Amino acid sequence: MRAAFGLKAHSGWAALVTLADDGDDGLVVIDRRRIELAAGDRGNQPYHAARPLAPSAARALVARSVEAAERLAVQELRAAAERAHDHGHVVAASAVLVGTSMPDWSVDEILAVHFRMHKAEGVLFQNALVRATGACGLRLVAILEKVLTTHAERALGMTPGAVATRMTALGKAVGPPWGRDQKEAALAALIALRGEALSGQESS
Repeated sequence: MRAAFGLKAHSGWAALVTLADDGDDGLVVIDRRRIELAAGDRGNQPYHAARPLAPSAARALVARSVEAAERLAVQELRAAAERAHDHGHVVAASAVLVGTSMPDWSVDEILAVHFRMHKAEGVLFQNALVRATGACGLRLVAILEKVLTTHAERALGMTPGAVATRMTALGKAVGPPWGRDQKEAALAALIALRGEALSGQESS
């Protein structure tokens, strides 16, 4: 069966849902887990950890954190693809929930303003998943998180009620935990499996 990843990033980790489609209106969650994207003490908040340091040391710490996040994301996605393959599924796409774009601030500019540090840490782990998708040879479907439901309605041709019903049914079939992270990651995966591409949201 064809399958797709749905990924929702947090600081230092992400929720992963792998959804498979048998082509006959049958959807099944074949994997659901938390994947770790940070290494070392305070790796989930690298800009906060870097702020007290001298500029050169701060930049080096952030660079190491970015490298570690991307390396771990590749490892996790490859492992998830192998698990799917072992059960007869082929992962064709990876849907990553992303935030609004961030200005091209330098590390020094980010560390100078506290809210920028939070923004940068969110973007860092989302970007790690995006880059890992490419490194794993998967089709990327990047979906703006704040308009996920609207995007799903348009891409899938479903009403809001139908979207909610489908997510509830998946949750009942797989059992808890089935919170917001899992629902949103599953919906992103469903878009990757069945959605019509929307301008500016998908790349190969």
